[in-house]
Amino acid sequence: MRRRKLIQTRSGKQGLPPGTPIYLGKDAGSPVGITVFDYDAGNVREEHVDSIEGCSPDRDRSSVTWINIDGLQDAQVIGALAERFGLHPLVQEDIVNSDHRPKVEDFDDYIFIIVKMMQWDTANEKATIEQVSLVLGKDFVISFQERPGDVFEAVRGRIRSGKGRIRRMGSDYLAYSLLDAIVDGYFAVLERRGEQVELLEDELISRPGPETLQTIYQLKRDGLFIRRNIWPVREMVAGLERAESPLIGDGLNPYLRDLYDHAIQVIDTTETFREMLSGMLDTYLSSLSNRMNEVMKVLTVIATIFIPLTFIAGIYGMNFKAMPELEWRWGYAAALVLMVAVAVGMILYIKRKKWM
Repeated sequence: MRRRKLIQTRSGKQGLPPGTPIYLGKDAGSPVGITVFDYDAGNVREEHVDSIEGCSPDRDRSSVTWINIDGLQDAQVIGALAERFGLHPLVQEDIVNSDHRPKVEDFDDYIFIIVKMMQWDTANEKATIEQVSLVLGKDFVISFQERPGDVFEAVRGRIRSGKGRIRRMGSDYLAYSLLDAIVDGYFAVLERRGEQVELLEDELISRPGPETLQTIYQLKRDGLFIRRNIWPVREMVAGLERAESPLIGDGLNPYLRDLYDHAIQVIDTTETFREMLSGMLDTYLSSLSNRMNEVMKVLTVIATIFIPLTFIAGIYGMNFKAMPELEWRWGYAAALVLMVAVAVGMILYIKRKKWM
């Protein structure tokens, strides 16, 4: 089984100046896709564009523009978009650094957010984690993803249909909706992990084996990987809630508090699974030790019964001429009867003492 790398190799940036955008992820061959949503309360425009020139917000009307970038390996595309929207070089570097810690930074003209998006890989039965970077500006949101496929389809559906309040709200609510969709995706993944833990618990009780121990260790390792990427989300949401930025309206605070509560619930669930797996590991080792003790107890009882029998056989195996039983006609039968009597007597004594 191939192990998941907990620390990503970053030697590719060695010797380069700060702010150099170098993609360090694994999806270097993925094509770059650009999708633009421009909407207000009454209208919505959705299109796939081939160049950065088609990404500019429509300044002729008070609409909200959502630009989604799939693919981070093309530094020229990221650089051109950053130049058009005035993004700091260090922000460009953080966008393409796919192993960055979730965080939020206020740059006055825009707010930069890094968060981890989690989805369930049904084929390999494990969670996949992808970095998503958000740039929240006045009347626009830019989202950067490593590869196509995300948890934002419900948000796109609400924008297209006009359901809910998203078309009537500003860009801050759009950024919140994207973060909320990411956190909701955590619950879906944790639900699948819960099913794995339940199946492992049943296996541990009914038929534990060496493969059970391997599964426990694998789930613990995957849980550590998930915890490492989820835990900072709480601080990121709290930073948004405390931000004194004109880009975040006061009406968004109740939604951010709700998002913070969801993040706490996700972390609590993750910690619960971690404690359950630690308890399962202790249970497996205890059951293994108990089985070993049972085997040793049976072997000890057998050895205890045969010790006096070996003593009797040893006495009559010395073949001294002065031993009267050697010449006795019934000596052999008497020795066998004595051995059987001693064995039965010891078995009854051991059962009476409840040693087996």
